[in-house]
Amino acid sequence: MYRRDRSVQLGGSSSALYNNLSVLRLPQRQLACFCTVHGPAVNVLSAATDGLGGSQRQLRRRWGGRSPPGSLPRGPAAWCVLPARVLLVLTSQKGVQVRGLLWGASSRFLPAQAVFARGISAAGERFICVGTSSGTVLVFDIPHKGTNVTVSEVLEEHRHAITDIAAELGQGAGDLVTADDAGALCIWSSGEEFTLLNKIPALGCTCSSVKLWNGVVAAGYGNGQIRLYEAATGVLRAEVNAHARWIYALDLAPLTGKLLSGAEDSFVHVWKLSRNPDTDDVEIEHCHAECVTDTQICGARFCDPEGCSFAVTGYDLSEIFRYSQV
Repeated sequence: MYRRDRSVQLGGSSSALYNNLSVLRLPQRQLACFCTVHGPAVNVLSAATDGLGGSQRQLRRRWGGRSPPGSLPRGPAAWCVLPARVLLVLTSQKGVQVRGLLWGASSRFLPAQAVFARGISAAGERFICVGTSSGTVLVFDIPHKGTNVTVSEVLEEHRHAITDIAAELGQGAGDLVTADDAGALCIWSSGEEFTLLNKIPALGCTCSSVKLWNGVVAAGYGNGQIRLYEAATGVLRAEVNAHARWIYALDLAPLTGKLLSGAEDSFVHVWKLSRNPDTDDVEIEHCHAECVTDTQICGARFCDPEGCSFAVTGYDLSEIFRYSQV
């Protein structure tokens, strides 16, 4: 059971983009850092666990020292946590910017055939993957220090625009999943060279959000379904008619297997994933439902690795709703 906590006020609002909320937990400072996209700006703010205090600023993507005309983003920004550093990755119609907490931005323009970037995830020990509208996935090699960010590889299995990317650090084979507008999923093994392990065919319905947990792929679709696949084999293990409308966001709490889903139908659901110790079946149990009245939800994230609290953004909403377990 969850209850509504004090909201965090935004300087702007949130655009109707998939997965338009990213949360960085700083437990040693009792802070959470949020970022959400509105138009050409990224709202970055921090707040204490009780919703009080903190700071806020707006970042605008700049290329060549100025903001390009018409550079409205087509995808959200995201915090990426690597073992050696924490980075904020911004996307726009021009390209990708990687920002450190203590240094400026490193910018990379998109390939000529790509119109926008969408889908961001840290992968392995030193990589960040970013999807594009052409279906390619750019793999950025992040140095332990400095700003010399390079594109080490381009993954080219998808034929439609990338929607989301997720990874699971330390999982081994099948530790990265990419999704596209047609609903196809590709499961990869990350490393010095990324290797394709499985390709799950398109459903004819957009897969808008994906997550990985203990070798299980959780995928949310435009028809409101959540599907669970084995990452190692691509086999479908469970499916749930979770929402009445398009799913915009999924998140997983890595320590407990809780799954969070948010959709256009104004509902946020909390689920529990587990494996049956006798049969090794993947099971999903419904735990909680929350209606965010008259809100088209576009972002939903847990605020801690146990899934004891979560945050929600909505289209054109100038606050972040927060909930905690009771």
